[in-house]
Amino acid sequence: MNRQPRQAAHGLRIGGMAATALALGGLSLSAGAVAPAGAATGRVAKSVVVKTVSVASVGTVLASGKTLYTLKPSSTPCTAACLKIWPEFVLPKGVTKATAGSGVSSSKLGTVTRAHGVRQVTFGGKPLYWFAKDTRPGQVRGNITDTWGTWTAVVTAKANSAGGTTSTAGSGGTAF
Repeated sequence: MNRQPRQAAHGLRIGGMAATALALGGLSLSAGAVAPAGAATGRVAKSVVVKTVSVASVGTVLASGKTLYTLKPSSTPCTAACLKIWPEFVLPKGVTKATAGSGVSSSKLGTVTRAHGVRQVTFGGKPLYWFAKDTRPGQVRGNITDTWGTWTAVVTAKANSAGGTTSTAGSGGTAF
């Protein structure tokens, strides 16, 4: 006679486990959706485009989704903690080079091989990074100096006082 309540309790435990698995699966899917290029997101990118974007306060900067930065390193290497704030701009598996979009010379784009064969995109021979606090295209919040060195947006033309741009980079960016 105790069998019926026991079966019901067993059914609740299985249902609870299924709900927990579903919730955890949803969390892992949402975490993958914000991964940088080259990370597993369930979609395979066929190309990565680097283009220029006009930012009134800085000038014309390189971007691929968000602003791209270079690092003048300090004596502290950029390892795991650094890469959480400054993710490397890497190519997805199967993509061998970045595509030059508007305003970008393809001859300046290249790659450097990182751990596990990952290819990090370079511009003018310098590795490129994103800044975690830039949340949308056209933001330039990462012109800073921190533990790992001096980070600067890649500026291809600086802003002038008249609201236009000139052909060389000034303070707040790396000239290319």
